[in-house]
Amino acid sequence: MKYWKFYLLSLVVILIDQAVKLIVHYNMEMGLPGEIHVIGDFFKLHYTLNPGMAFGVELGSDYGKLMLTLFRLVAMFGIGYYLYYLIKHNAPKGLIWCIALILGGAVGNLVDSTFYGVWFDNALYGSSTPWFHGQVIDMFYLDIWEGIIPHWVPLLGGKPMSLWPIFNVADAAIFIGVLLILFNQKRFFGEHHEQDHKTVQQQGF
Repeated sequence: MKYWKFYLLSLVVILIDQAVKLIVHYNMEMGLPGEIHVIGDFFKLHYTLNPGMAFGVELGSDYGKLMLTLFRLVAMFGIGYYLYYLIKHNAPKGLIWCIALILGGAVGNLVDSTFYGVWFDNALYGSSTPWFHGQVIDMFYLDIWEGIIPHWVPLLGGKPMSLWPIFNVADAAIFIGVLLILFNQKRFFGEHHEQDHKTVQQQGF
């Protein structure tokens, strides 16, 4: 009872993430032809494949995708254990819920990377095997800004830039979890530190 509700949140995130991806895959045409405008040009549904990490960042080698998938696998176990550790040591509930969100998002994208190359045949061209080389399905498209960066900005001044994040439910869960932790660092970690200090005092150290 102490643990299941937090892991249940992770499971719910995974199930919603995968359900949305399956609906998009089987009901939307990829790219611009299948694009659906939800809120004008600002918020759209846009079926695209992401071969790398968030915002399409890739590891530049023949084994880059495999390394990324294996990293996600290791991260999943690491986050899962960290969640268990936090619950066991009575960490602040808000922090635990945030980690549960992040775990669900991490597993959601790991499913794509591990299995979609086989299930949906979307592995990158030239991959040695479709296993662990699947591309992540993204669909939420925010068309925030496009233009020329002012010349006074160091390094990037005068260059054209587009701010068009395309993401999925798993990405959103990770983003929200991390953002809440950043905004509540003092409350989450300060409270946790005080609890650890009290525990040490009670044990007579």
